Amino acid sequence: MTQKRSVVLIIDDQPGIRRLLTEVLQEEGYIVLEAGNGYDGLQKAREGHPSLILMDMKMPGMDGIETLRELRRMGIGGKVIMMTAYGELDLVTEAKEIGAADYITKPFDIVALCEMINRNLASPAPSRLAIS
Repeated sequence: MTQKRSVVLIIDDQPGIRRLLTEVLQEEGYIVLEAGNGYDGLQKAREGHPSLILMDMKMPGMDGIETLRELRRMGIGGKVIMMTAYGELDLVTEAKEIGAADYITKPFDIVALCEMINRNLASPAPSRLAIS
């Protein structure tokens, strides 16, 4: 087990996805926070200062795009990787314009996702730009 100790926040409305990702990322050495919706995700991001946020695009209430927009408006930095279903790729362009660093389609390969997370955390963090 490596000692990365970066904080990763998972925002997804599916408990099974959160549980799987938490187990895998903890084994990789990350500190993992979880939120079941965008509203809770904003609170956890405010309190936990994650280096990376792994967020589902489609969630009830506040979806991933709205949550990302609000994170940036609040000045919360950190890399964001959006998780999306295959048919939602048009939303990826919008997410990248708002500040998402990357995306992965569901169902995803867990090894590929871990490589993506490691790669994103190894590169410089974005500046904390506020979006209006």
